[in-house]
Amino acid sequence: MDQNIAGKVVVITGASSGIGEVTARHLAGLGARVVLGARRRERLDAIAAEIKAAGGQATVATAFGRVDVMINNAGLMPLSRLDQGKVDDWERMIDINLKGVLYGIAAALPIMQRQRSGHIINIASTAGLRVRPSMAVYSATKFVVRAISEGLRQEATDYNIRSTVVSPGPTDTDLPSSVTDPEMAKSVRAQHAIAMPTLSVAKAIAFAMSQPPEVDVNEIVLRPTALS
Repeated sequence: MDQNIAGKVVVITGASSGIGEVTARHLAGLGARVVLGARRRERLDAIAAEIKAAGGQATVATAFGRVDVMINNAGLMPLSRLDQGKVDDWERMIDINLKGVLYGIAAALPIMQRQRSGHIINIASTAGLRVRPSMAVYSATKFVVRAISEGLRQEATDYNIRSTVVSPGPTDTDLPSSVTDPEMAKSVRAQHAIAMPTLSVAKAIAFAMSQPPEVDVNEIVLRPTALS
C-alpha cells in the first residue's frame, strides 16, 4: 500500500489524538513525512518524537517545502437537541468542523495549484448521510463538508488535485468527550461500545492516498459491522 505514500508530505489537523494521531503514526510507518497540527503543542511534540524514534519523519511545523496531502480531520461532537439552545456548542462545531475544513483548504490549495498536484482529504461522518435526533447541527456541519469536498473535486481537476471525503461511523476516539449534555453523553458512550478501531479509518485514508495519480477515490463510508 505504500507505493504512492512513501515520501509524500502529509499535513494532518487534529493530530494530537484519535483518528488524526493514529493516521499520522500509520502513514509515517508507510514512509510519509507527516506534519502535525492541533491545539495541544506538547502532545504533538511527544507524538512527533515517538514517530521519529520509530524511524519515521514528523514535525509540527512546515519544514518540507511542499504539501502533497492535506487531511482536514479536527472535529467536535457536542450533540444536543435544538430546543436545548446550546448556542455555544453550535458555534464551536461550526468553527471547527466546518470553518476548520475551509481554512485547511485555503492554506493548502494555493500550494497544490503551484505544484499542479495534491490530495485533500476531509473527514466527515456517517452523520453527514443521515440525521438523527440531537444531531441536527453536527450533521449539518458534516453534510456541508461533503458538499465542499465535491465542489473542490470539480474545481481542482485542472490542477491534478484529488478530493476525498471519508465518512466513518462510531470510532474508538475521545470524540464523545466533547458532548456537553450528560444524558446524551451517556447514550453516545453506549453506542461507542461497538466502535471501530481508529486504525480502520487510518487504513481507509491510506487506501485513498495509495491510488495511482489518475485515480481519485472521492468518497469512503465505513461503519462498525454491528451497527444496525
